[in-house]
Amino acid sequence: QVQVVESGGGLVQAGGSLRLSCAASGGSIASINAVGWYRQAPGKQREFVAAITSGGSTNYADSVKGRFTISRDNAKNTVYLQMNSLKPEDTAVYYCNARTVIAARGYWGQGSQVTVSS
Repeated sequence: QVQVVESGGGLVQAGGSLRLSCAASGGSIASINAVGWYRQAPGKQREFVAAITSGGSTNYADSVKGRFTISRDNAKNTVYLQMNSLKPEDTAVYYCNARTVIAARGYWGQGSQVTVSS
């Protein structure tokens, strides 16, 4: 079992930066093979933002490539999403998902609101 908690969201002006954290805990955290960030804006479908695997490879959605950076701190069991050059269209609830081989759907956090004002 894995528990996931997001933090770091808030209100920021366009062009600003924000760093989200995804902290994982539980007896199965050693089995996590990938952690991804997703977001859902009002009236829109949930979309993929970025992911990092246990091997360190990363993937980004085209909409955030070059602006967002995903990283990890294994000692803290935490994955970060550094968001720079934020745009109003980045406004959404950001969710973290930790995936294991057994739990292919992954474990979801409660989400963290990011609001970017123009």
